[in-house]
Amino acid sequence: MEEYLALPPLKRLAYRMYRNPLIMFGLGPSYVFLIKYRFNRKGAKMKERLNTYLINLGIAVVTGLLCWTIGWKTFLLVQGPVFLISSLFGVWLFYVQHQFEGTYFEKGDKWDHMNAALRGSSFYKLPKVLHWFTGNIGFHHIHHLSPRVPNYYLDRAHEENTMFQNVTPVTLLSSLRSLNFRIWDENRRKLMGFGYIKRFLIARKAKE
Repeated sequence: MEEYLALPPLKRLAYRMYRNPLIMFGLGPSYVFLIKYRFNRKGAKMKERLNTYLINLGIAVVTGLLCWTIGWKTFLLVQGPVFLISSLFGVWLFYVQHQFEGTYFEKGDKWDHMNAALRGSSFYKLPKVLHWFTGNIGFHHIHHLSPRVPNYYLDRAHEENTMFQNVTPVTLLSSLRSLNFRIWDENRRKLMGFGYIKRFLIARKAKE
C-alpha cells in the first residue's frame, strides 16, 4: 500500500484501471494470450525463444488452414467465443488462487517456501466435475509446494496428507470476495480494497 501511495497520480490511476474487473477479466485475457505470450520475455534464453517462435508458427499455420477451409467468418464465430470464455476462466483461476482472504506475503529473509506454498496459494475447493475439467489446478497449494506432482495425483496427495487438509479452502462462493481485494496492507498483513485506502488516508490526515 505504501508503494501505491508513493506513486504519482497517473500511475495510481493506471493501477486502478488495471485492477478493475472489467479490464482484468475482459480485456486482460485477450491481451495476455493474443499479444503478451506471443513475445519472449527480456533476457529469455535461446531454447525459450525457439519455443515461442514454434508455437507462434503453429498457431499461424492452423489458423490459416482453418480460415482457408471454413472461411475466416466461420472461424471467428467458432473460435472467438471459445477463446474468450476459456481465457476468462483461465485468468480467473490464476487470480483467485493467489489473491484470497488470509493469503501470505513476505519479503526477503522472512519469506518461507512452505508458508508461501500452503498459505500463499489457495486450495480452490470445486465440485468434482470442475476439478476434472480444470486438471485439478484447484489444488494449487500442493502444486506450489511440489510442481513435479502430476495433476492426476494432486487430489490423492491432498486426501492422504493431513498438512494439505489443514489449509482453509476457497469455495466458489467465497472466491467472489476476492474481487474486492486490490492491494496488500503490510501493517494489517492482508489484502484490502481501494475504499480502505481512502479511509486510511483520512485517518492519517486526522492524526497529523
